[in-house]
Amino acid sequence: MAPFALDPALHAILRLALALLFLGASRHKLRDLAGFRGALAGYAILPERATGPAAAGLAAAELGVGVGLLLPGSAFASAVAAAALLSIYSGAIALGLLRGRRHIDCGCAGPGGGRPLSEGLVARNAVLIAAAALCALPVGTRPLVWIDAVSAVGGLAALALLYGAIDVGLANGARLRELRGRA
Repeated sequence: MAPFALDPALHAILRLALALLFLGASRHKLRDLAGFRGALAGYAILPERATGPAAAGLAAAELGVGVGLLLPGSAFASAVAAAALLSIYSGAIALGLLRGRRHIDCGCAGPGGGRPLSEGLVARNAVLIAAAALCALPVGTRPLVWIDAVSAVGGLAALALLYGAIDVGLANGARLRELRGRA
């Protein structure tokens, strides 16, 4: 047995939370692929002709990661892929910030939810990368019992509320910076 093994209930909660996050993210990208392509083009990292295929590829990768996290047999590979995707996104955001492109849409808020780049997005992604890394750890062998289902529902609800609160805080922080800039 591994020297450290993650509790199976915690593992399930983290996997489900990340799966829902990636499935939701892929859904909004696939619903407005042109909008996501525009957000991706705003980073000015890829050649213009590559942004369309990259946008479709990233949306498909998110969908694959989300589905993979739901399947126990692919949880490890999907957790590693989730951490890799989040690292790529964080790197692009950090590069955009370093280049002074704070005004562009991050591409992470869905149609109609434009969100400018901020250090908070990088920090949020760092926490998500840590969660994905935890999902890649060995899982303990204790059997799941009925109370674990209650814990999973409560844990998912708490994580969803926390993520939503952070997301609103990031959006409001960007709006506040914009308002202060006009004053």
